[in-house]
Amino acid sequence: MATADTDVLVVGAGISGLTTAFRLSLRGINVQVIEAAAHAGGVIQTVRRDGVLYERGPNSILETNPHIGELIDQLELRSQRIEISARASKRFVVHRGALVPLPMSPAAFVSTPLFSTGAKFRLLREPFASRRPADSEESVADFVVRRLGREFLDYAVDPFVAGIYAGDPRELSLPAAFPRLYALEQRYGSLIVGQIRGAHERAKRPEKGKNIARSFSFVNGVQTLTDALAARLERLRLRIRATHIRRGMSGCLTVATEGNGSSEESRARAVVLAVPARQAALLVRDFAPGAAQALDAIPYAPVASVASVYRRADVAHALDGFGVLAPRIEQRRILGTLFSSTMFEGRAPQDHVMLTTFLGGQREPALPSLPDADLANIVHAELAALIGARAALLSCAVTRWPHAIPQYTIGHPDRVRTALTAEDALPGLFLCGSWRGGISVGDCIASACRTADRVSDRLQQAATIRRA
Repeated sequence: MATADTDVLVVGAGISGLTTAFRLSLRGINVQVIEAAAHAGGVIQTVRRDGVLYERGPNSILETNPHIGELIDQLELRSQRIEISARASKRFVVHRGALVPLPMSPAAFVSTPLFSTGAKFRLLREPFASRRPADSEESVADFVVRRLGREFLDYAVDPFVAGIYAGDPRELSLPAAFPRLYALEQRYGSLIVGQIRGAHERAKRPEKGKNIARSFSFVNGVQTLTDALAARLERLRLRIRATHIRRGMSGCLTVATEGNGSSEESRARAVVLAVPARQAALLVRDFAPGAAQALDAIPYAPVASVASVYRRADVAHALDGFGVLAPRIEQRRILGTLFSSTMFEGRAPQDHVMLTTFLGGQREPALPSLPDADLANIVHAELAALIGARAALLSCAVTRWPHAIPQYTIGHPDRVRTALTAEDALPGLFLCGSWRGGISVGDCIASACRTADRVSDRLQQAATIRRA
């Protein structure tokens, strides 16, 4: 019987692949990671230039589950971690052209101009709204209108969805995109009743909801995490692309690769595909065409981010918050802006501010393809109108992600179930990535830990069978 080159081959060195590989390596499992790009980390990229630190991808991490803190401690990064500033506690929403804080307390909700008096009284009817059947799938927009009313969709949920998914609540699947909201209705028949009756139970869980979890980063940015993971892996190969997977005569999985001017094959007892859906589809198509079709059907939203720097004196707004989200109904050209230099210290030189603005998404998918100068002009015009940016920006950096964020649209649960049949078609294959289980950094870390556990269990079972 031929000997495997490695116990586990992980395809993809984003946060999911790196975390899976690192967790397996801690258990003494021989792991090799290959990555088609010239650097590890995927969309997590931090740049420091001329005294400015900005993120090309995720700007912070929400500590929503215990795996995140555990990973930081294993990598000895606790001393480099920085918490989000107390000044970033406000979340602003554009309302009639002005920035209005999202109400975070009952008293603030009563007085906020975001919602009309009628919309506020409409909330009292929420506990009496009918519950949808458990086997039915509903869009986020339909769910919110049914339970809370149109204004809550327009000025709370729509901007929130744009901020997380760069998506359209009319297209996103509630059980896929917001499973906790779906579970609240199914269990309690009401969001309000569920929040009250379920508070004690939620307090005992190790996981935290995204509405209460704290954001953090590192002194040198989010890339600190992926750099540390990559440094701890003994066998990480860059500029290597997987082209084909098959089961070999030995029972191992054989992965054909190309890169660095050569082609080769690697044998592994297990293979983890920690890549975007469309890349996974290409690799499973030969032995699981139905799974490949489901993976191909998962859309991704295109996003451009513009990191811009101004003199503090040239911006009228106090920037005393996390940032601002722009609802679709306001017809702005941006999805939202993070007040990056308020969120974390050290992001801009003294007496300057750094802002990170996002454009495109499902709202305007063609926008990210515009030239850099056009995107910079759009952002400056929007910031001038919204936060009083009175002078030209000092510098900006544009980043484009043509396939930035997977969209959990209607039918997504079925697509995921079909995609996972690839694991049945080729035992020893495991699928992992942001297209399932959540799109945030924290979600990907939790999903990667579960994947590593499944891989480890399989290797142990195979070893037991061989000994028997």
